[in-house]
Amino acid sequence: MSPLLHARDVRVTSAAGVLVAGVDLTVAPGETVAIVGESGSGKSMTARALTGLLPEGVHATGRLELSGQAYDLAARTPWQRIRGSGIALLLQDPFTSLSPVHRCGEQIGWALPRAGRAAGVARLLTEVGLPAEVAERYPFQLSGGMRQRVAIAAALAAGPGLLIADEPTTALDVTTQHEVLELVAGLQRARRMGLILITHDLRLARARADRIMVMYAGRLVEEGPAAEVMDRPAHPYTARLAACDPPVTHRLPELPTIPGSVPRPYAVSGACAFADRCDLAVEACRTAEPALAEVAHGPGNSGHRAACVRPSDVRPVAAPLPAVPSAAAVPPEAGSSHALLTVRGLTKRFPGSAAPALDGVDLEVAAGEAVAVVGESGSGKTTLARCVVGLERADGGSVEFGGGATGPRRVQYVFQDPYSALNPGLTVGASLAEALRAAGRPRSEVPGLLDLVGLPAAYARRRPRALSGGERQRVAIARALAPGAEVLVCDEPVSALDVSVQAQVLNLLSDLRRDLGLTLLFITHDLAVARQVADRVYVMHRGRVVETGPVGGVLGAPAHEYTQRLLASVPAATRAE
Repeated sequence: MSPLLHARDVRVTSAAGVLVAGVDLTVAPGETVAIVGESGSGKSMTARALTGLLPEGVHATGRLELSGQAYDLAARTPWQRIRGSGIALLLQDPFTSLSPVHRCGEQIGWALPRAGRAAGVARLLTEVGLPAEVAERYPFQLSGGMRQRVAIAAALAAGPGLLIADEPTTALDVTTQHEVLELVAGLQRARRMGLILITHDLRLARARADRIMVMYAGRLVEEGPAAEVMDRPAHPYTARLAACDPPVTHRLPELPTIPGSVPRPYAVSGACAFADRCDLAVEACRTAEPALAEVAHGPGNSGHRAACVRPSDVRPVAAPLPAVPSAAAVPPEAGSSHALLTVRGLTKRFPGSAAPALDGVDLEVAAGEAVAVVGESGSGKTTLARCVVGLERADGGSVEFGGGATGPRRVQYVFQDPYSALNPGLTVGASLAEALRAAGRPRSEVPGLLDLVGLPAAYARRRPRALSGGERQRVAIARALAPGAEVLVCDEPVSALDVSVQAQVLNLLSDLRRDLGLTLLFITHDLAVARQVADRVYVMHRGRVVETGPVGGVLGAPAHEYTQRLLASVPAATRAE
């Protein structure tokens, strides 16, 4: 079958140097190719090069063949003719990719001819499973899943042969993620459309993709059939990355991590980019950059290739033995002195909402315990968390802390996005000093706070924009600890991080909990993360708690049909044929 897309030697450069170092990529009609790797690996930059949407000052070279037509990426490629009808890009956050001042129907219709535009919009809305009245709404009036469906409809309006989806479900809960991906898969089959799925969710890539490409520091280090790449990795980076993905079936004493961080692509030349983080590295890895070569798994050519001088020595990284459940999995008795945080009958209804956000929620957390609250978007998880710390005022019910009202210093909030939670104009040291000063503690404790979260004291002079996502979240955790907090309320603190950094942050929270005796209330839509972090779990649906108990019992043998549905939506460990 002739490929729909054949990109050869795609290179992206800026004034700093090389950002993507010569990637070849082929997609057949109806095929799904997943591109995985840590942040900074070049995944999104490659996608933007293929769609002519690179930032100012960044340039691409290489050859692009699309539906039999050849284009030179360095020349004046006719992107206005290619984008939309040839290639469409679906971005991660529909709230920022959709115009906030135009109705959804207008935005979907921009790519349609004027004649019959209203009918075309209605057809596309039906195709993505939305009612016709959504055309008259603005994006802010829709849920996250509905906004992503509108973005899909807009991306497919001109009938592209290839869709590039860049982290399309990162911020979505498991059931909405499942619905969106099933929608894309159905449209893909109906249209024989190629799909490039960029994701840091390896379980999702394994379940959804035909082939997987693994990128590291702007280079393609492994590619091949999804099952072979994930089950029999031939590059040490792939093996280590897969080991970081937390299992949903059992709890580990510690999540495997990859030491160090991804180097800048332009800082690596004449050597394997992964050598400094690899325990299989030999002298040859540091004297020449390995080329992609076929991996021998038996007779025939499967297309499995890796850029490694020792592919036969690579083995899947063995996970630690499952941990023994802790005694804290037993809930405190109602009203007992062991309950550090007690929520009783909490209610909350937002103006104009048809249903309450919280409808009589009860919750207890013992001192030193980690409790997860899980559920879909709109289930009331974040509203509950914000009421606990006083960022929202409940309409009814009570929140008590150690037998009394909650105190702002004893309970601190860790937000989902540390970049927007930290002041971009302040250095890390200034942000931490501000939190220490509010608690009556001296600025001299800043280095100790940074050390507590595993950052060098020199980071006090940096601003948030100079940090990676994981480093920013460590700073946010340090700031929450500055007032001497006993309870951390963590609202989706790792949802936007790739799996290796996610593992580091989850291990950090586990260490802090053990060393400082912290109590955690952890909000998440990721059931695998809940399994690793929590002793007990509360499942919320439409503002109510529908199931609670030890995390192993609830996620291992759920009693409520809603919990069962949540678990059924988690991407399978093996791909369904």
